Amino acid sequence: MAERKRRLVSDELTESALQLLARKGYDAVTIDEIVTTAGVSRRTFFRYFASKEDVVVQFLADMGAGMRGELADRPAGERPSVALLHAVKVPLAACSDHFERALSVVQLILRTPALLARFLERQEQWRGDLTAEMGRRTGRAPETDLYPRLAAGMALTAFDAVLQRWSGSDGAEDPAELLDRAFEMIAPALDAVEAA
Repeated sequence: MAERKRRLVSDELTESALQLLARKGYDAVTIDEIVTTAGVSRRTFFRYFASKEDVVVQFLADMGAGMRGELADRPAGERPSVALLHAVKVPLAACSDHFERALSVVQLILRTPALLARFLERQEQWRGDLTAEMGRRTGRAPETDLYPRLAAGMALTAFDAVLQRWSGSDGAEDPAELLDRAFEMIAPALDAVEAA
């Protein structure tokens, strides 16, 4: 019960902060405005988050949480390009459930240097997770073989390119379709290198 209440408060803070940040811009929003909008105290805010950036980082953590699990659940004999495509689609599926909110948050992140830095930091964690899982799937140790990290890096670079394009089009382009097209381009390298 306590964990459920904690999650509800965290979600309310996150939602309030993201709405304000998307509407007013990162620099124009204060923590006082966030707590007022969420109806909690500053102390409560700092119990959950260390800064405004951490609110967005939590959104990013949720966004990328399922990638490694999805990759681990893919069939063992599946081509690496297909398995990685399904893994990277996980955050896009989460975005499609809250399209407008996700688009405004992605645009905010890509246009705010402090948030972009935190996003890249978070992506490095995702890269590590995907690298470890690709190593396990292929039997290639990431410490001695370049393939697992390169494969994870290519997948996340495709993901980045899609986010940039989707953000730049103000949501006019379908991110899932863009990701499919991106993976068509990188699939030969992912699959040929893995087969070598």
